[in-house]
Formats: sequence, structure tokens, C-alpha cells
Amino acid sequence: MLDSDMSTKDLDKSKALTKMADILEPLNEKQRALLTDHLTLHVYKRNENIYTEGEIPSQLMCLLTGKVKIFKNGAGGRNQIMRIIKPVEYFAYRAHFAEEEFVTSAAAFETSTIGMIPMSIITKLIQENSCLAWFFIKQLSKDLGIADERTVNLTQKHIRGRLAESLLFLKESYGVEEDGCTLSIYLSREDLANLSNMTTSNAIRTLSNFAAEKVIAIDGRKIKIISEKALMKISQIG
Repeated sequence: MLDSDMSTKDLDKSKALTKMADILEPLNEKQRALLTDHLTLHVYKRNENIYTEGEIPSQLMCLLTGKVKIFKNGAGGRNQIMRIIKPVEYFAYRAHFAEEEFVTSAAAFETSTIGMIPMSIITKLIQENSCLAWFFIKQLSKDLGIADERTVNLTQKHIRGRLAESLLFLKESYGVEEDGCTLSIYLSREDLANLSNMTTSNAIRTLSNFAAEKVIAIDGRKIKIISEKALMKISQIG
């Protein structure tokens, strides 16, 4: 999907580079110019695939606006959401460093703008600049820590604990609306189930139970956290 016809040249590259200041910071002037020259901006529609499992990775991706899910196709056609990406985060580079094909897929939760830089350019810059190498080491280390924690939560907690943890995870990742309670991401029940490692029917039933217990309020896809303390307790009990 990297050749998406949603690629656009009229997006403001300077604003994108401002958001990507952390990756530019370790570089010298010549290296920044190289990265800037090879940066392209792409827009993906809601539910559009960004890359798919089995493809050969070729681009470092940075989510500039929108929301993205990283998922793996599971048994029986049910997907497992492994990670969710928020602005401004880098992704799609681990497989290149490991000299592997993608073992996951990525799709947009909503219309999303992504900056892409060829991994050949990133590799060249890393070879020239040890500070940039350290930048990616830190990024990979953080991602591994999150993955380890998610693995424990999704395999050891019961359904209520998993769903409570997922709602808190979404709040931490994407924040809330102006009311201070409503999650600023509206997931389908299927996506919420895939994030929580459960069936859609179990997710619907557990959400209804949380609403009956006045822990959350539901309005279509909107979820309002009424008692974060109660949600945290459910998550901890597991």
C-alpha cells in the first residue's frame, strides 16, 4: 500500500518536519537536508491498509496526524491489535532492521497523515551518526517494554481486567475530549475486542456491565469514563 494514490505533494512539509524535530535533532545540516529531500507525505483513509503482513519493509513511517493500529491476522479471521500508534510516533522500521518481512499489518483508524523516509536513507544516516543509532535503540526499547506489558495483560487477566486495561490504555494513548471524560478515539466494538483479546460479543457484554455499574457511559462508539478509579481497580484485579 506504500504507493497509495492518496500520496499528496501539497501538504506542508515544513510543518511535518517541525513535528519530527526529535529525529532531526541528532543530525548535522547536511544530514538534515538529505532526510528532508527524501521525506514524502501520504494520507490514508479510515480503515485503509498502510502495509500488510508479508510485505518487504522499505520506509520509516511517522504518524503526523490521525490514529493507526498495528495488528496481526489470527485464527478464524479474527485480528489481534498489537499496538496503537499516536502522533508523533515512528513505526514500520523494526522488520527492516531485523531483515525480515512485516510480521504484522497496519491500518488507519481514521484519516491519517504519515511521513515516510526510505529505510536506505535511514540506514545511511545511522552509519554516519551514532546519536541517530541511539535514538532508534531507545525507540525500540520503549516499544519492547510496552509489548511485554501488553503480553502479560492480555494473557493473564480475565475478560473484565483486559477490557478495563484497554480503556485505560486508550485514555493514556489518545487522551480525552474537552469534557475530560470521553475517550478521544471512537473504536468499533470489533476493534475494541481485538485490542482486548476477546470476542466481539464478550466485549459488548462486558461494556454493558461496566455501564450498568456506572464505571463508564456509552453513546454509540463514544465511551465516557465515569470512574477511572473503579476502572483501575478492575484492571488491577484482572
